[in-house]
Amino acid sequence: MLHSLAFTPVPNMMTRQQQKQKTRRAIIDAAFNLLDEQRSLSSISLREVARVAGIAPTSFYRHFKDIDELGLTLVDEAGLALRQLMRQARSRIDAGGGVISTSVNTFMEFVVSNSNEFRLLLREHSGTSPAFRAAVLREIQHFIEELTDYTASHTGLSRQLASLQAEAMVKLVFSAGAEAIDATDAQRKEHAQRLNQQLRFIARGAAFYASK
Repeated sequence: MLHSLAFTPVPNMMTRQQQKQKTRRAIIDAAFNLLDEQRSLSSISLREVARVAGIAPTSFYRHFKDIDELGLTLVDEAGLALRQLMRQARSRIDAGGGVISTSVNTFMEFVVSNSNEFRLLLREHSGTSPAFRAAVLREIQHFIEELTDYTASHTGLSRQLASLQAEAMVKLVFSAGAEAIDATDAQRKEHAQRLNQQLRFIARGAAFYASK
């Protein structure tokens, strides 16, 4: 009887792998929390991240090689979060929402609710680290490719024109996000209205060009 009890699994006991994933998540969340309107990736230290995550600095190295590797993970996560949200927007569109208005509203929701993630993408897009710049450009390119696929499959545009339209729209949206991130609610509403009109100009221009 004692022998069997000694090997009975304990319910709810976290496995080593689960604990590792939990700690990794805590490190990532801690780094995002440190990135505000005043601070960039280059200004946060490993010790700060470890303190906010509630771990010893030496434990950091069990999950990331250095702070730069963590930074690349943050860029990947920020880009993925934005793409996932825009996929949800396309689901809303398929359910009957307006393409441009739904996309703009969803993007503005991301800027407000994930401001640190968006600031990260903005800053590192033109930052001093070549690795971070390349990582952000990859995320933007993923975004462009997904929008190209959607546009090509839902309009009469060729893939080449759909790609040009998607690139113009994504660059415009990111620029608008940079203006809206620290704006008031009223200012952000104005930004969204202007962005709606500008994106419609691009879409109509692409359609007109394709018809000639």
